[in-house]
Amino acid sequence: MIDVLVIGGGNAALCAALMAREAGASVMLLEASPKAWRGGNSQHTRNLRCMHDAPQDVLVDAYPEEEYWQDLLKVTGGITNEQLARLVIRASSNCRDWMRKHGVHFQPPLSGALHVARTNAFFMGGGKALVNAYYRSAEKLGVQIRYNTPVQDIELEDGRFVAARVAEHTVNGTRCPAERIEAKACVLAAGGFESNREWLREAWGQNERGEWPSDNFLIRGTRFNNGVLLQRMIELGADQIGDPTQAHMVAIDARAPLYDGGICTRIDCVSLGIVVNKEGQRFYDEGEDFWPKRYAIWGRLVAQQPDQIGYSIIDSKSVGRFMPPVFPGQQANTLEGLADLLQLPRATFVDTVNRYNQACRPGQFNHTVLDDCATEGITPAKTHWARPLDTPPYYGYALRPGVTFTYLGLKTDETAAVRFDGQASPNLYVAGEMMAGNVLGKGYTAGVGMSIGTAFGRIAGHNAALASLGQPIVKSA
Repeated sequence: MIDVLVIGGGNAALCAALMAREAGASVMLLEASPKAWRGGNSQHTRNLRCMHDAPQDVLVDAYPEEEYWQDLLKVTGGITNEQLARLVIRASSNCRDWMRKHGVHFQPPLSGALHVARTNAFFMGGGKALVNAYYRSAEKLGVQIRYNTPVQDIELEDGRFVAARVAEHTVNGTRCPAERIEAKACVLAAGGFESNREWLREAWGQNERGEWPSDNFLIRGTRFNNGVLLQRMIELGADQIGDPTQAHMVAIDARAPLYDGGICTRIDCVSLGIVVNKEGQRFYDEGEDFWPKRYAIWGRLVAQQPDQIGYSIIDSKSVGRFMPPVFPGQQANTLEGLADLLQLPRATFVDTVNRYNQACRPGQFNHTVLDDCATEGITPAKTHWARPLDTPPYYGYALRPGVTFTYLGLKTDETAAVRFDGQASPNLYVAGEMMAGNVLGKGYTAGVGMSIGTAFGRIAGHNAALASLGQPIVKSA
């Protein structure tokens, strides 16, 4: 029997597998996807939000614990476990040397990655390079890795993990029989339910317009996160946390693929112009805060609009000030022409832009600070970076809600143990998206998902190894 079974194949699972192996346990990792798609949502990431009290290698200035905590508090609206959030924050300050030891390289942020040189460490080669580095390290250390192995069920005895069950399935036309895999301890890191269209539909329901909003959602992340184990653990009585409608949800290009669009589908010019719905009306303050703190609110905002679609509008003054999207925007020399290209009501759209232009008050435009360029006399206001859209050509990008990962998960504590009726399991642990809702009740700030996965993946793997070897668990500070 192996010591530690890790179910999942992304950042949190890999951190758990590496830590468990380093602690002396034998480890098997089960990844549901084929090898080519390994890594879950981590393959689509690019950085890690890091606390630091002074400049460190790729990080400038300082980003102390209290500022990180306040940033998290603001985006979550207080729906977070402070003890676990601060654990994540502190762990983010000292994990990079360990990551480097396992082959991860860092680089300064790319041009166009606004406002994150101080707060976020970027992976050289992005998330795919990070995932590949971890898999290479795991293989060298002797971790058994199995792809195309979707776990369907978990066997428990009084809250203790006994075995995982893999259902009969087919891979490339070859029948794979059902099997039962026992282990002395287990780490669950199999992701959320963002790719489960039926569960999303059930969670979001029908709106007052008779629409089923989730039918128009695109999935930025992996197609393999169907929430099978999350659902099964809830059925087995594991304590849960989070709102099933809350997620890391971004406004992305409406032309993005249904799954696995990743970062390149994001539209980053929202704060430089205005956003309208299909009726040609603005609906939120585009200049509320810096983009890394507020970009993830826009998916939910668009989800609340008719037909779950919005349109980001800029003029030529903004070109070159944001990371260019993978698809070019619609372009026209007149507002009327742009309205026609975007199939917006021409008169309403032109009136919206004109009223916005008239409301813009002179100021010193500076997209690197919360400047004094704001509107006056219109609702919603634009509180920063408000400049008239008056310099053709004009550009428009259709937006859809893009779900990266869901926040409904399993309740845990500083040991990363799964809990049943408030009692910690002696040998079953959880990390990554399956427990991110403990820290992220709602909202998001760039790079914090990787911080959570790295912190709790390492804790879960280490404690699973200790449990498998009969050693006492030490609570993380």
